[in-house]
Amino acid sequence: MQNANKAKLSETQRLLDIMAQLRDPQSGCPWDVKQTMESLTRYTIEEAYEVADAIATGDMHDIKDELGDLLFQVVFYAQIASESSAFTFDDVAQSISDKLVRRHPHVFANALASEGASDTNENVSVERTQLNDSALNAQWDAIKAQEKQLKKQRLKQNDAIENSILDNVPKGMPALMYAQKLQKACAKVGFDWPDAAPVIDKVREEVEEIQQELDFKQRAQGALKTGVVPLNSGVPDNQQAIEEEIGDALFAMVNLARHCKVDADTALRNASNKFANRFKGVERLAAEQGDKLDALTLDEMEALWQQVKQSSNTK
Repeated sequence: MQNANKAKLSETQRLLDIMAQLRDPQSGCPWDVKQTMESLTRYTIEEAYEVADAIATGDMHDIKDELGDLLFQVVFYAQIASESSAFTFDDVAQSISDKLVRRHPHVFANALASEGASDTNENVSVERTQLNDSALNAQWDAIKAQEKQLKKQRLKQNDAIENSILDNVPKGMPALMYAQKLQKACAKVGFDWPDAAPVIDKVREEVEEIQQELDFKQRAQGALKTGVVPLNSGVPDNQQAIEEEIGDALFAMVNLARHCKVDADTALRNASNKFANRFKGVERLAAEQGDKLDALTLDEMEALWQQVKQSSNTK
């Protein structure tokens, strides 16, 4: 085991050394040298999605490779930071290690107690506490609140600045995740529906409002075509209103998923994968018939779709 740990450490150091060489102003790679933390963020998001895709396929070799790509992003940021003496990769590792211990006192009670008794050189043993899910969530939130307060003190924020429970929800999150985080934060202070029933009503309401905007658009276009309204009359374009109503409906659907204890992003991803697999089945059936999809009518493609759907439902 000791040799295995040494090997892991040596590979980690090898990666750090490679990164440093890539960033060397004289002998490094021009692309790597010119990157900044800001320019890298889109690649980091892309790599995270590729990890998720590899996990979805279940190919362990791909998962290993994609996790390596994501790790490289962390190493890249740490290297950029170290060049300005801001922090190092070791600092990043220490930060997350300290945070995990701090946020899991029910697991690392002895370690925390030992730290508290380090000044007196006492050996302190604390019995681990068994907590249910509700108690774990309450403990987690309390610790995060303490960390938030310490962060404010560190940044010397003005107490007069207005604070919100939503300040800790990153706006750069994918939209579904962002909506879900906002709703969960508000639910913690009681701003939430009591159960799924009124949320379903809200979804229906939002879909109806989409239909109203579509009906308005259709009537406006019909009036222009028939000459009831002159072309230069300035009939309002409600495309922005349609977008807003669809956004409201999506937000309501995320809320419904949350009340049903379903992760909205996972549900949509699974539905998208199911659609993709069925469409590929349609392509296969069309090819077996000697047809090209673009030569088929919509009804013919729908018939193939139903065949694929029936086949997948019987498996």
